[in-house]
Amino acid sequence: MNNIELFLVSIGISFFYFKLVLGFVFSFLITFISIPVIIKISRRKNLIDEPGSRSSHLRKIPNLGGIAIFFSLGVCAPIFAYELFDRYKFLFASFIILFFVGIMDDIMVLRAYKKLLAQALVSILMVVGSDVRIRSIFGLFGVYEINYYISIAFSILTFIILINAFNLIDGIDGLAGSYTIATSILFGISFFRLGPANDPLVILCAIIIAASFAFLFYNLSNKRNAKIFMGDTGSMILGFLLAFTGISFIEIFIQKRDEVFYHLQSAPVIAVAILILPIIDTLMVIITRIYHGKSILSPDKNHIHHKLLNLGLTHRRSTAYIIGYYLIIIAVAYSLRHLNVNYLLIIILFIGFLGAYLPIFLLRFKN
Repeated sequence: MNNIELFLVSIGISFFYFKLVLGFVFSFLITFISIPVIIKISRRKNLIDEPGSRSSHLRKIPNLGGIAIFFSLGVCAPIFAYELFDRYKFLFASFIILFFVGIMDDIMVLRAYKKLLAQALVSILMVVGSDVRIRSIFGLFGVYEINYYISIAFSILTFIILINAFNLIDGIDGLAGSYTIATSILFGISFFRLGPANDPLVILCAIIIAASFAFLFYNLSNKRNAKIFMGDTGSMILGFLLAFTGISFIEIFIQKRDEVFYHLQSAPVIAVAILILPIIDTLMVIITRIYHGKSILSPDKNHIHHKLLNLGLTHRRSTAYIIGYYLIIIAVAYSLRHLNVNYLLIIILFIGFLGAYLPIFLLRFKN
């Protein structure tokens, strides 16, 4: 124990709760204080997101909110969840790479392949360098342990898909931030229940939640000079962290299988349920583009939030619908967590697609 920990123990305060509370508070304050400065500089230097054909906003808005999120995570995580950076050697390097690429894209607009290369590099660093990978899928499709090389390829692909999928849902006010908060709360509670060895992951989730809360104060603001978007800087970093926490969640049950421990056979499907929103949204868009004979990479307005806006819902109501439906899926997944893993996956995907296509059916009925 270090001196601070010994002192806290001597006065009856848990060192874990001390780091948890301070990490949350400082993360919130750093983000909350940084964003007005970023907005001011963005407007002065004309670093503004211009409304385009696929935009859901009609006026110029600064899109560098991800800088504040990165600043908060970059300061608080190494201080209050420092064990993670000992355990995962390339975690901080991945932060830096995604921040650099994200901010370049927000300012200059990079070509898609350049962002993809950076995402692939980060994924390789984490999967190969830090050994953050999916080793087993617990009997899903009849598969248990995964071959090492297949595991590496599958895990790298999972990171890349989730980073990009999260970026795609960042299309209306409040959605990306609210989804990050909900997801981090679910993973944070799970890590807390799974034992003290996961305390650094709990603190990381708390830091992410606090930064996202502070960001939402401005992202949902009705004041003209106070509004900001997270941009690719924020969406790529948060998408990366959600992929990281999701894979870590599955990994815990693999590590504890042979111990006297609560083993959840459906852990991979529960992780899918928690990350269902970007997964379903991306799959729905791909299916729609293929159905209409378009390239799966062609931009369009077929995302769930676009359909809700077409129904006449505001950004806030669209976000409320999506997050509300998402929580229903989580409740169903948790209630049926002891069901056969394959049946549970079918149920979760069915409910997910039903919620995604419901706005399309309502729009057709309305027309």
